Formats: sequence, C-alpha cells, structure tokens
Amino acid sequence: MKRNLGDRSIHPIGIGCLPMSTRDRRDDGRSVRTIHAAVDAGVQLLDTADAYARDESELGHNERLIGRALRSCSRREDVLVATKGGHTRRGSAWELDGRPEHLKAACEASLRRLEVECIDLYQFHRPDPAVPFEESVGALRELQQAGKVRLVGISNVTVAQIEAARRIVDVASVQNELSPCFAQPLRNGELETCERYGIAFLPWSPFGGIERAAVLGDAAAPLRAVAQRYGFSPYRVILAWLLACSEVVIPIPGASRPESALDSAQAPRVRLDRGDFDAIAGLFTPSPSSA
Repeated sequence: MKRNLGDRSIHPIGIGCLPMSTRDRRDDGRSVRTIHAAVDAGVQLLDTADAYARDESELGHNERLIGRALRSCSRREDVLVATKGGHTRRGSAWELDGRPEHLKAACEASLRRLEVECIDLYQFHRPDPAVPFEESVGALRELQQAGKVRLVGISNVTVAQIEAARRIVDVASVQNELSPCFAQPLRNGELETCERYGIAFLPWSPFGGIERAAVLGDAAAPLRAVAQRYGFSPYRVILAWLLACSEVVIPIPGASRPESALDSAQAPRVRLDRGDFDAIAGLFTPSPSSA
C-alpha cells in the first residue's frame, strides 16, 4: 500500500516529530533512534516545523534534530521531510506570523537547519488573521519558483482556504487535525475536497487524546474489542481506520520512542472488515480543538 504526495508514492504512515522537542521530551539520542527505527521500518514522511521547540530560545530544535538524524540514516534518499512556517514563539506561547517576508526568512532558516538545498514539502502552518491568506500562500509559490521548496502545502485550513490556495499554487497537501476527538474534516468537507483534487490529507494528532478520551472510556469499547480481536494496539487500529477512510489520507502520528514509531508503521497491515469500520466510526464525533 502506497499513498501519493505530490509526485511521490510513499509509505502511507508518516511520523510527527513534535513530541521529540516538547517540554517533556527525553534525550535527543532516543529521538534519533526513533527516526532511524521509523525509516528502517519503511516510513518515508517525517513531519516537523520551525516552531517545534520548548520555547523561542531553541526555535528550530526539531528541524536540527531531524537534520542530525538523517546525516546517519542509511535510507536518506527515501525520506521526504515536511516542515512548516508561519507559527512563531514568544517565550513558550504560540503566535502567528503569515507575512510573506517572515515566511521567506523562515524557509531560509529551515533550509539551514535541515541541511538541504530544497525542502521536500513546505507548508503554511496556520492562517494569520492579520495577513491576507492569499499573500501568505503567494510567498510559498515564490519560494517554489525560486527552487527553495519542491512541494507546497497548507495546514489548519478550511475548504474555502483550500480553494483559494489552489488558485495560487499547486497544493500538494493539507495538514489538518483529525482524530476520534476532532472529526470536523469528515463533516466540514476538508477531506472530501482533498479527494476531489487529489491532494494528500495529513491528519495531525490522529489519536487526539485518545488514551484519555477513548481507549480508557466506555465509549471506546468497540475500538478495544477490535484491537483485542486482531491482537493490535488501539493506536494501530485507529491509524488503520483513517487509512480506510480515503486513499488520500496519510496519518502522521507523533512518536518519541522507537516502539511507538514501529507500532504506527505497521498500521497498513491491518485490514478492517465493514463491521469493524462502522463500529470505530462511532468514535469520530466533532469537538472543539485545543491545538
């Protein structure tokens, strides 16, 4: 099973590297081992952003970590790195900056941290209400035309913004939240729009607090039953369900341990029957996002 991302056909599960740089992270050595384990298991998409760090004092920590890990990666040529610009940090708080001049400077800094001459996939991290969306996306088009970026994506966007971005640039990906705790993309049309245009849909936080809200909750009995019957973790089953939703879906579960990355990488091997799919679908109910 492969999924299309731009002109590439890749493993259908990516790895979100944010947990490797958050406040409760462990040592960078374990993170490097996690990246190596994921790539050795066939994972090709690594997701990061310049703002993935504990605070503004270490902006770019996650990108530098990935750059370091890929230096010693035996399958570097197979890896597609997706990073993002448009979020900034003030102390440990998250802020927005969608100005074209900021995005262009952020891209240059990401190139240096990732140790590449062209970023595989560069995504506008989140629309900035203070800047016209079209101006921000236009900056990514200019970066692509300048050879700094190969593929362009957008993140945390509405259907209207997907349509607006498509009028400016060839959109390769949409990275929105989708999980049992946040299912709006299934109801608001973002996933359907991506299917219509052949845009890869990258669900971030696909477990969405699932350990607290679903795996341990009474409502998750169908999920636990399916997982127990197959002998898989509930997390692997959730990823399998997302893959079964659409051929454009490439989930990017977070990982900070080799074991987690390896478990997620095996999700394409899970084959859910119609009854299993329908039972798990009941978990996907809309709720406000906290991210």
